[in-house]
Amino acid sequence: MGQEVSHSEFTREQRLAFRAKVRDDLDCFEQMLEGSRFDFTRPQMGLEIELNLVDEETLDPALRNREVLADIGEGDFQTEVGRYNIELNVPPRPMAGDQAVRLERWLSQSLRRAGDAARGHDCRVAAVGVVPTLQAELFDQPWLSDGVRYTALNDSLIRERGEGLELEIEGPTGERVESYHDTIGPLSGCTSVQLHQQVTPLDFPVYWNAATVISSLQIAVGANSPYLFGKRLWAETRIPLFTQMTDTRSIELKHQGVRPRAYFGRTWITSIFDLFEENVRSFPALLPETSDEDAKAVLAAGGVPHLLDLKLHNGTVWRWNRPIYDTTQGVPHLRVENRVLPAGPTAVDTVANACFYYGLLESFTTSGRPIWTKMSFADADRNFREAAKHGIAATQVWPGVGTLPAVDLVADHLLSVADDGLAALGLRREVRSHYLSVIEGRCRARTNGASWQVAVTEAYEAAGWSRDEALRAMFGHYLDHSEENTPVHLWEVPDVQAVAEGDRPVAERSA
Repeated sequence: MGQEVSHSEFTREQRLAFRAKVRDDLDCFEQMLEGSRFDFTRPQMGLEIELNLVDEETLDPALRNREVLADIGEGDFQTEVGRYNIELNVPPRPMAGDQAVRLERWLSQSLRRAGDAARGHDCRVAAVGVVPTLQAELFDQPWLSDGVRYTALNDSLIRERGEGLELEIEGPTGERVESYHDTIGPLSGCTSVQLHQQVTPLDFPVYWNAATVISSLQIAVGANSPYLFGKRLWAETRIPLFTQMTDTRSIELKHQGVRPRAYFGRTWITSIFDLFEENVRSFPALLPETSDEDAKAVLAAGGVPHLLDLKLHNGTVWRWNRPIYDTTQGVPHLRVENRVLPAGPTAVDTVANACFYYGLLESFTTSGRPIWTKMSFADADRNFREAAKHGIAATQVWPGVGTLPAVDLVADHLLSVADDGLAALGLRREVRSHYLSVIEGRCRARTNGASWQVAVTEAYEAAGWSRDEALRAMFGHYLDHSEENTPVHLWEVPDVQAVAEGDRPVAERSA
């Protein structure tokens, strides 16, 4: 969840001082965009993957990340907001040769290492958008991970809202979650994959606009979060869940059109500065802890400021495609952080999702007339919401072809475009074919993580099992398949008769 802080409570004076520092940083950033030299390397895959720990027997979320991380040891894993969350940071690598295969191998090895550590504490690692056994009662106990930032973020979001946070999400069959929370606990239910692309200042708006267009396609083929608190909701329930649990607006401000802190956007951009300026001018600070850096003085002396205050503030505005400024060994660089994908279901599915994204991104930013100049932002926003609600069954509005099923758009029109992009990046033919065939397989089978979860749960319910029993049985199969690393579109749905004759789950969820 970003930079650590040392305080969880802030005074009015601290807030005013932080606001001034952020504005100074924004001025420096504008000057740097006009005259500084930003680092740019050849395109690389950079990933972050958020994961869950679940009890080995009951499959409930297991609040044991501190113990599991201690056994994993120092390295690529760290905490996330909930005590049942951990995060895996994947070192960047070029998109060339057989690097996608190497990435899958590295991911599989890392997940096995985490799984071995988890088993020592009677739990398993789950790569899934929302744990299907998650229930609101979990947050009646200490659920927040160690770390001042997590406490500060929770307290600040609640304070900004002025009261607790409401959840109201309705699924396609009319099932609903309507609940009230005095912490941001349900936010920890959102576990995602973040894809990074380093770009130049000049190219940033081109890549951000393209990533924004691609987002709906990613969700349609990759949705993996259909259940929350035992209810079937959106195919990618993470989207409304994260949006609502970070929403500090009152009802009146919503009616006035004030933007939420997690949102898709409102228009195509012409500069990365547009996004940073909007973040500063439109969103109050959640973590107003000022740094000791005098960015203006550093810049005036010919140095490269870290812009720590601007970065801290930027980390509390959760666009689905987020602008990132950072420095490495004293050299500044910019990244587009794509945050729309859920975790899972497998390492091979994760790499296939990444290849699909990076291939389309390369093609859409280097070939022909830019795709976003041929469609309205309103259509891109509509596509995004449609994909989040319906996943593999979504329709999309697309230039030149009109409205059609997302699976047909991807399989018949866009896989070849993604292949061209991956070829331009230098990925070998057989590697491209292997991972894009996973995406094609989902489209032809009309199966992704979300639709498989629903199909299996409904098969158990049709056999007379309760929703709670069905979810646990489904999730057990999910975890086994995930560890086998077979693409999700090849997972079988249990035969109803066989299910009826099978054993019930080990235990109903304990209160």
